[in-house]
Amino acid sequence: MRSRLLKRLLVGVAVCSLTGTTVIAGPVAPVSAVAPAPTAVQSPEARADALIARMTLEEKVGQVSQQFVLGSAAPVETRVKAAQLGSVLFVRDPVVVNRIQKMAVEETRLGIPLLFGYDVIHGFRTVFPVPLAMAATWKPGLVEQSQSVAAQEARASGIHWTFAPMLDLTRDPRWGRIVEGPGEDPYLASVLAAAQVRGFQGETIGAPGHVLAGPKHFLGYGASEGGRDYDSVNLSDTQLYNVYLPPFIAAIDAGAANVMSAYMELNDVPAVANDWLLNGLLRDELGFEGFVVSDANGVRSLIPQHFATDATDAAIRSIRAGNDMEMAMGTGAFDNLVAAVRDGRLDEAVVNRAVRRVLIAKFKMGLFENPYVDASLTESVLTAPDHRVLARQAAEQAMVLLQNKDGALPLQRGAHQRVAVIGPLADSPVDTVGPWAFADKTDETVTIFKGLKAKLEGAAQVETAPGVQIRRGTPSMFSAMRPMPARWDAAKAEAEYARALDLAQRSDLIILTVGEDYYMSGEQASRVSLSLPGEQQKLIDAVTALGKPVVMVMVNGRPLDIRRAATQVPAILEAWHPGSEGGAAVANVLYGDVNPGGKLPITWPRDAGQIPLYYAHNRTKDPATAATRYWDEASTPLYPFGYGLSYTDFKFSDIAVSQPSIAADGQLTVSVVVTNTGARAGDETAQLYIHQRAGRATRPVRELKGFQRITLAPGESRTLTFTLGEAELKYWSGAERKWVIDPGVFDVWIGGDSRADLTTTFEVR
Repeated sequence: MRSRLLKRLLVGVAVCSLTGTTVIAGPVAPVSAVAPAPTAVQSPEARADALIARMTLEEKVGQVSQQFVLGSAAPVETRVKAAQLGSVLFVRDPVVVNRIQKMAVEETRLGIPLLFGYDVIHGFRTVFPVPLAMAATWKPGLVEQSQSVAAQEARASGIHWTFAPMLDLTRDPRWGRIVEGPGEDPYLASVLAAAQVRGFQGETIGAPGHVLAGPKHFLGYGASEGGRDYDSVNLSDTQLYNVYLPPFIAAIDAGAANVMSAYMELNDVPAVANDWLLNGLLRDELGFEGFVVSDANGVRSLIPQHFATDATDAAIRSIRAGNDMEMAMGTGAFDNLVAAVRDGRLDEAVVNRAVRRVLIAKFKMGLFENPYVDASLTESVLTAPDHRVLARQAAEQAMVLLQNKDGALPLQRGAHQRVAVIGPLADSPVDTVGPWAFADKTDETVTIFKGLKAKLEGAAQVETAPGVQIRRGTPSMFSAMRPMPARWDAAKAEAEYARALDLAQRSDLIILTVGEDYYMSGEQASRVSLSLPGEQQKLIDAVTALGKPVVMVMVNGRPLDIRRAATQVPAILEAWHPGSEGGAAVANVLYGDVNPGGKLPITWPRDAGQIPLYYAHNRTKDPATAATRYWDEASTPLYPFGYGLSYTDFKFSDIAVSQPSIAADGQLTVSVVVTNTGARAGDETAQLYIHQRAGRATRPVRELKGFQRITLAPGESRTLTFTLGEAELKYWSGAERKWVIDPGVFDVWIGGDSRADLTTTFEVR
């Protein structure tokens, strides 16, 4: 089969392609006019050019069209047989993948294979902690490993392409999609972006067991007004280049094959049809050579956004601007491109340009040689035991100890005979794995209750009760894809609340599990308030009033307002949505088998009224009053960026720079000694921040420019070294529209969070 396919693809190569000329314009040569292919192996680019020369306009438009399989696959299959699609998404059954792929390869004139895409955001069958939680590990190596496992499982199921990593920085936790991203800091996000691309794609595009990475959403989506999903974004050049762009630069430098354009308008021009953004910034400035895909129905959205007059206008403006493929949930706007070319409204060269980029990706992936997946091997990959081990380790490393008064944690196994695990998230598999997980099996998920029950088997009686129910008043995009809890009637609600309090009264230890359901975060999940939803605070009030030992475990995808709860419970563990092995990880951390070492990748506000609140803000004319700008609440966060406690203590000392000054193109090293002064082994993340005292622009009070997470034994000391050079010191000058480095004095701090006070200075000459 593969030899016949290759023969069909390589017979007939335009003469101009043989001489190296790119074929993107002019009339399509008839099949009889093309020459036979050479025997030498051609590059993906040359093969794409040769294939384009044989394609009809209809076949070209098909290659830049992608459609969801929603329910029945029949509508998609009809279009595949007619060569009207180049990509299909949301199919994960390898048998179905092969069936649809066979239609494309064996039942169309040119036999061009399909790209199968899927939302592999934080795992596939094995679900890892949500991306915001993975950012809290501050471990790029672990992040890379986790995405590599996700890629292996997806590829074994027939998937070639993931719409991840999501690299939208946000400084507004009201925005639901904060759960998908790396938090607020461009440096941390950039390091993790490169790690995710490497994990998904491997060393090269087409590496066995890997998929195409699709960083999203280009650009600025996380800055939507009011934290409202899809709303407009207005960013200055300095914000765009210095804050929101760096993670995408890192992803592109790491070799990302695809970029997804965003829904929203950036400075009044929708991203999916923004020529400056896609052709100018992404391709001309950043040198991106892959293909760009729209977000779902993003091209058609140009019509309700009142940017395009109709679907044809939307398609023309989008593809001209550099959006190469349309993701559509039904009939796409790109279907109108054939008529647009024939009517003279669009140059066919523009279509050829987009088709070429898509075909190059398919050739690099090796789909023409190996279009099918071996379904007999799928289950063994999906159930590999080491994948579950890594998922548990990732969850353990992601957890952040927010509070631990009087050493309430770790707990001692056997110290309590009756343990109550109370709260609506205590035994919920879907909430344990979190949003953007569609290929897992809920019966394989270890909930917090199940994890604690297994941990304490033979040592304590462990029981659970939800106590209260939390539920959104409006449906989310996940409502049709994942199970939602049935509403409690008034009588059931009262009975469940009473049952939980009775269980708490009969227990020696209470683990309160509170937070947000999985569908309260993610797309279409913005919030006005950050309060604990439902009657969870009422439950906390009642349980803590009993006078029993209480520990609070949070399951959530964003910072929440827990000011009151923090005064009521001695210990708070942020578990996030921890994934398939989340419950086992929580049990290991609570009982001290694992010493928590996660650090917040986002500033944790006291109240939604403080938003936006982030550590890298600029100074003002009166820095001394920065903490008291509000008369009714402190201006400071409840927990700062980079914060996280441990069961041991660490000391930073002996900070030193290798030289007092450097030239603008020079570099220096900064060293520090970190010592574990406690009685337990533990992890600390040394974080290096800088500040430029004066220059041609005011700069943030602190900017993260280096970090290292290390494990130290009790009493152990280690000297860490960081390098500072052009990459760390430059910034984008909006006035001059270029990257600059200013001469002057720079402050340096190193410590365990963004409030680090161990400091020194150096000078740039």
